[in-house]
Amino acid sequence: MRRIQFRGAEGQTLVADAMGVDDALPVILAHGGGQTRLSWRRTQERLAAAGLRAIAIDLRGHGESQWSSSGHYRIEDFADDLLCVAHALGTPPVLVGASLGGLSGLIAEGEIRPGSFASLTLVDIAPNMEPAGVARVMGFMAAHLETGFASAEEAAEVVDSYRPREGRRTTAERIAPYVRKGQDGRWRWHWDPRFITSVMSSRGEARMERLAEAARRLACPVHLIRGGSSDLVSPEGAADFLDLVPHACFTDIAGAGHMVVGDRNDAFADAILQFLRDTDQSKRGFA
Repeated sequence: MRRIQFRGAEGQTLVADAMGVDDALPVILAHGGGQTRLSWRRTQERLAAAGLRAIAIDLRGHGESQWSSSGHYRIEDFADDLLCVAHALGTPPVLVGASLGGLSGLIAEGEIRPGSFASLTLVDIAPNMEPAGVARVMGFMAAHLETGFASAEEAAEVVDSYRPREGRRTTAERIAPYVRKGQDGRWRWHWDPRFITSVMSSRGEARMERLAEAARRLACPVHLIRGGSSDLVSPEGAADFLDLVPHACFTDIAGAGHMVVGDRNDAFADAILQFLRDTDQSKRGFA
C-alpha cells in the first residue's frame, strides 16, 4: 500500500492509496457520498493480487482530500476531478464507482470527455433511482449535520440503525476514520458539510434525464452491479439502464444492499474481475 496524491480540477489535493505494481492496469475506485477510500481496502487487496494497480481515492471534501475552497460539490465537479486523476495516470484507467463515484464517472465518460476510461463499473447506481431510497440516504447524511455525536460509539450506533445487519455491530474503532472531533468536543462526519447541502439543493442538475443521456452515449465497456436487496436501484431501474446501454454487462449480487462492497465483498470483487476478463481488459496484463 502506498499513499499518493493527485491534483483535482480546482488544484486541490486528492489523497489516494495505491496497491499493486505501478505499471499494471490502473483501476480507480471512487467511493460513495459520505465514505472514504478506506471502504475499498478488501477490494484493493483482491484486485492487486490479480495483477492490477488498485487506486482508492478520497473524493473532494471527503477523508483526507482537501475541501473545495469554492464550496462546489456538483456532480460535474466530482467528474472533473476524476478526469484529472485519469489524465495524471497517463493511460485510460478502469473506473469503478459506487453511488456518488459512479454518477461522477457516468457524467465524466458519457458527457464531459468520452474515451477517458477503459471501462466503467457502476456500483448500485443508475439514472432511474428509487425516490424512497434516495430520501433515506439523504436523510441519514443530513440528520446529524449540525449537532454531531457525543462519541464515536454514538456515531457507530447511528450507522447500525441505518444499516441493520444480522449479528453484526459497528465498533467505535471501525467508525473512527469516518468522524472527526471538533473543538466543541462533538464528533462529526469527516466530509465537508457543504457537500450534503449542495447535493440537496441541486439534485435537479443530476436529474434522470441528464444521467440517461450520458448513459446513452457510453461507448466503452460498461458494468452495472446491483445489490440484490438495494432500495436505491430496483430491478426495473436496472432494466431501464440496460435498455439505455445495450452493450452493458449486469451483475445482481444476492444478500447485498446499497452498500454492496461492504455487504458482499468477495462476490463483488469476483464480479469486477470477471467483467474485466470478459471484456478482454485482461490483455492489458493481469491474471
